[in-house]
Amino acid sequence: MERYDAVIIGGGLGGLFCGAILSKEGMKVLVLERHHTIGGCLQSFHRNGRILDTGMHYVGSMREGQIMHLYLKYLNVFDSLRLQNLDESGFERIHLLDGKEYRHAMGYERFVDTLAADFPNEYDGLKHYCRILQDISRLISPQMLKQGTIADFDKCMKYMSLSASETINSCVKDPVLRSVLAGTNGLYAGNRNTTSLYEHGIINSSNIEGCCSFVDGSQQLADKLTERIRNNQGEIRKSAEVTRIHINGLYADYVELKGGERIYAKNVISSLHPAATMAMLGDNSVIRKSFRTRMYSLSNTYGFFTTYLIMRPGTMPYINSNRWYYNTDDVWSIDKGQYKGCDLPFMVVISQPNSVSDYTEVITVLTPMPKQQIEQWRETRTGKRGEDYDAFKLRYSEIVIDYVCQFYPELRSHIERVYTATPLTYRDYTGTPDGSAYGVLKDYHNPLASYIPVKMKISNLYLTGQSINVHGCLGTSISAVVTCGELIGTEYLTEKISHA
Repeated sequence: MERYDAVIIGGGLGGLFCGAILSKEGMKVLVLERHHTIGGCLQSFHRNGRILDTGMHYVGSMREGQIMHLYLKYLNVFDSLRLQNLDESGFERIHLLDGKEYRHAMGYERFVDTLAADFPNEYDGLKHYCRILQDISRLISPQMLKQGTIADFDKCMKYMSLSASETINSCVKDPVLRSVLAGTNGLYAGNRNTTSLYEHGIINSSNIEGCCSFVDGSQQLADKLTERIRNNQGEIRKSAEVTRIHINGLYADYVELKGGERIYAKNVISSLHPAATMAMLGDNSVIRKSFRTRMYSLSNTYGFFTTYLIMRPGTMPYINSNRWYYNTDDVWSIDKGQYKGCDLPFMVVISQPNSVSDYTEVITVLTPMPKQQIEQWRETRTGKRGEDYDAFKLRYSEIVIDYVCQFYPELRSHIERVYTATPLTYRDYTGTPDGSAYGVLKDYHNPLASYIPVKMKISNLYLTGQSINVHGCLGTSISAVVTCGELIGTEYLTEKISHA
């Protein structure tokens, strides 16, 4: 009977990252992905000869010596990626109801100077705000690796207990500037009443430090990690759905696939949502009922309605920044703001870079969509939702395009084809509950309530993925490193990464 050192459930970024690390360190690993494509939110797909990204549009901390750069260098992946540095003078551009554009610039000094030009009386407050972001960034920095740890979790918990909104308000007084600093909160499903300073700080600091997008799609990262796993004699199986993790006492004995096949391993890692992992364990008495109940009752972040605009060749110059447009004066809430009968409190316009020309082939527009808007189709699957669902998507996409055309009047004439996806599409293809964009919702009032440990009571069962620490490319990678540290030794692993 073949027995693996580690079987990893889920072939998204978290699972692939764990597979790449453990196989690099000599473990015999198997990654199991229920979908026919590897990558999760890293997936790219083709329409009309163009490459469209599923969910990973850009990533921070990618400059030489920064933490994400180190992780990818350690795995021998970074140098083979095709990346485009976003506009350093304004990689994020925030458009509020006042009709003005405000820029988030790259580098803390440039970030302060750029916004201080619009808000000269807030220079000191902006400096203070950036010092806080830098303090948070240091908690997961390469310096932490050199100290033999992945992150300073005690201090992380301190920032998890602070409000992002209240901290911004304490730094600056101008209400417009407060909105500008919070203007990218769609990157973490920001909410005034729940979002922690840690989430806000980790994501914004990593982008300010060095932000880039994937040329020709984010699938390349999944493909490179897959290549590394296989080069290290690891295995990846697609269309392999795990239905059960069988427990014998305090030990995960084997995982069972749909169809009944059993796969034995010394260790089991689940990169799935914690509730999905609990469901695979069944009614296991080893896991306390209170813990299972908490995992099942966790709230999740909202999803996005995605409108893909396929552009006619040579008509729309590439825009090397992300544009945020708000249809509400409250950038913290997705509950306000009505536009022709549909909720469009904000939208993000992302122009995907390509290696073919300096013109944009695909523009991706993201708007938040609470699950209530698609509740009537919840029990359906992709391709079988009916004409009313197709009509809903068409109607919603037209509203999105009308809205974008307020800022780019010539846009509609340049569109060759439109494709759409609701949170249910993401649910079906990436396995995220209700198509949640960022997994478990964190609440600064009680961070321990949504805290999910990497190590389970079952001795050889581990968790990883976007719900463990922070979502996104950086957050999910950190979680994978934490998980792998449990198996091969944190000090050993951090030493290897720090010398990448």
